[in-house]
Amino acid sequence: MVLDLKPIFLNDNKSLSLNCEFDFSGVDLNDGFPLKKPAKVSGSVYNRAGVVNLSVVCVVEYDAMCDRCGKECTQNYEVPIERVLATEVFNEDNDEIIVVEDYKLDLFELCRCEVILSLPMKHLCKKDCKGVCQNCGKNLNDGPCNCATQKVDPRLKKLGELLK
Repeated sequence: MVLDLKPIFLNDNKSLSLNCEFDFSGVDLNDGFPLKKPAKVSGSVYNRAGVVNLSVVCVVEYDAMCDRCGKECTQNYEVPIERVLATEVFNEDNDEIIVVEDYKLDLFELCRCEVILSLPMKHLCKKDCKGVCQNCGKNLNDGPCNCATQKVDPRLKKLGELLK
């Protein structure tokens, strides 16, 4: 979705409300496609005192396996995007300013990049996920396993027998 922002740039106190959905199902993340449902984008572009601002929130549903326990889970993430828009920038290197050429902004591409950069590196089913037992593979979120709590290094087993 390419926005024509010329009326916003040329008129003070002008605004444009945004409410749309973007399909990110083709975005490959961690060898999968976890963004199955359309992302909901809402917010506005507004000109206040000659400064044009973009303020949107992109809500995505991330559907993948938990990185600790392997259980399929879905998490919703809100990605706020706050940027200043400008037609040109002189000697300025700032991530908060987006240069808009010909008064046109590709909102889809901006949201896609921001969503990819904002998603967590580890996808967990819940914050305190306990994972699986390293010995038997039981999901520890369902309860403790029956494995021995102390695993003795086989190289030190004889030493342990001497201490008894």
